[in-house]
Amino acid sequence: MSTHHIVLTDFAGARLFPKASRRNTIQGETPEGFEQRLNAQAPLQVLPGYADFCVLHVHRNWTSTRCLTIPISEDNRHCLRSAYEARTPKELPVLNRWFEGLQAPVADYLIAILYTREQLRRENEKIKGDWGVVGCLATAEPVEIPMAPITMMRNALGVEEGGSGVPLDRAAYQRSVEYWDRHANWRG
Repeated sequence: MSTHHIVLTDFAGARLFPKASRRNTIQGETPEGFEQRLNAQAPLQVLPGYADFCVLHVHRNWTSTRCLTIPISEDNRHCLRSAYEARTPKELPVLNRWFEGLQAPVADYLIAILYTREQLRRENEKIKGDWGVVGCLATAEPVEIPMAPITMMRNALGVEEGGSGVPLDRAAYQRSVEYWDRHANWRG
């Protein structure tokens, strides 16, 4: 399985490098530099994704990007917020939860989530590469953060609802709930 010719998808580009910069996105790097680095530097590890069309490339964090999640504790629970939001105008809003007023430490690893060109074509995103970046996890450990339960559900709904068409895996869903019951994203 070739991992050459990695490109940043429009979907990931808008989320990782938004026009109005936020502290909880990729910091200290441009979209072009990010893409070049993924192509020029071999990953420390390649992890299997949640489906055959997905792989995760683990890299040491070369940016000032902070971890995506913060553990929930009694001391910070009062900082949790929630709202119904959609990732794109085409998607239905879903309930999201995040911390406000907190900041995670700088991540030790960036884990690029890659989809094959063929899968992206099924999801109506054409790329000029073999693999497209659909997301990036900023973590303290070189391991995948479980996909959020709502993302797993959206994926199971199919491409027309903003998902990938991968059926829900009950055991993976339960592992996800266990993680996300104890952690939350943060916004800067």
